[in-house]
Amino acid sequence: MTGALDRLAVLAGRSWRVSPLPGGLTNTNLRVTTDDGLTPGLDLVVRCSQAGADLLGIDRDAERANTAAAAEAGVAAPVVEYRPDLGMLVIEYLHADALTDDSFADAAVLDRAAAAVRRLHAGPRFTGDFDMFARQAAYLATIRERGFALPAGYEAYADAWEQVRRALTATARPTVPCNNDLLAANFLDDGERIWLIDYEYSGNNDACFELGNTVTECGFTREQAEAWVEAYFGPPTAADLARVRLQSLCSCYGWSLWGFIQAAASPIEFDFWGWGMERFEKARAIFGADDFPRLLAAVA
Repeated sequence: MTGALDRLAVLAGRSWRVSPLPGGLTNTNLRVTTDDGLTPGLDLVVRCSQAGADLLGIDRDAERANTAAAAEAGVAAPVVEYRPDLGMLVIEYLHADALTDDSFADAAVLDRAAAAVRRLHAGPRFTGDFDMFARQAAYLATIRERGFALPAGYEAYADAWEQVRRALTATARPTVPCNNDLLAANFLDDGERIWLIDYEYSGNNDACFELGNTVTECGFTREQAEAWVEAYFGPPTAADLARVRLQSLCSCYGWSLWGFIQAAASPIEFDFWGWGMERFEKARAIFGADDFPRLLAAVA
């Protein structure tokens, strides 16, 4: 993989060194810095995509376009070079630290993160749309067609899932450019502002899905979730809170299938099945909550 780096135009004629970056379950990330003393020096991230993106619905061309749009919005690293023939996207390295779930306990961090999400959502429209109901249906079809394992009870929630779809569709809000995968590690904090990275699943979507996905991925308590919604909207309405909670359910139920597909198809050594089950259990908890019928009514 590193041998292909010398085929990048940005590194032509340059001397450089490379080091791996942590994270990435559908790609390998490398930090490449020039060490030849020439000006300007380069500090880059090369995202090397893995095979199997078609199973997961990843559009690499859209990823590049949307990363560039997010950079224009002031929340992402600029794109330096895109080489689909090499499976590589080159962006500038951001000198900032990835958040963890615990980082959001700091109200100042929560506010900076919400400000970054608002900047993204106010930025240029993205290439393509993201609809978790369509994504979930496509993932489920892939699992059935290929005979991949699915946990017992997953499809028992099909009727409730349809109720959620109808409730959210009937009260649809204008879509905005969304990352759609804002787990803690995709927020980078430089101490003054927060940047958002990894646009593999980006597309125009309901802003409340973006918020609900972070609630799910970062394990927010009910109180943290309400503070997160308020940091984004200002004082939220009951419909805002209900919509974000239902969209967090959509995130859990839909993305769990991503884990089950990866468990069957990915060569990476990672507990994808456990990852998927963790999200499925969160979805089951919301489907079975006493206030689930009230959530469906409250989005209106």
